[in-house]
Amino acid sequence: MVNKAILIGNVGKQPEIRYVDKTPVASFTLATTERAYTNRAGVTIPERTEWHNIVVFGNLAEVVEKYVTKGVRLYVEGKIRTRTWEDRNAIKRYVTEIYADDFQILSYPKTDRAE
Repeated sequence: MVNKAILIGNVGKQPEIRYVDKTPVASFTLATTERAYTNRAGVTIPERTEWHNIVVFGNLAEVVEKYVTKGVRLYVEGKIRTRTWEDRNAIKRYVTEIYADDFQILSYPKTDRAE
């Protein structure tokens, strides 16, 4: 069996770093966008953006902490995981996350400052 996600997208917000038993854990959102297009029948299909929750552990989380910021374009490989829990109102909640095994920084966002 294979459980592998491969994503290329932009970091949606500044990564959050926390420590679990002295192990760094980084989490952030990644936006992937399918471009708009017109199908053969002439119907325009609008652009669609999906938001993915990315979780990174250990040494890779330290790299995220140092180099990944909002707007950075990333290539991410990982496993799809779904967690469930009950909130304080006893409502069952679900979240689907990508547990990243590897990532590469593809580009940094352009800035408005003159260099």
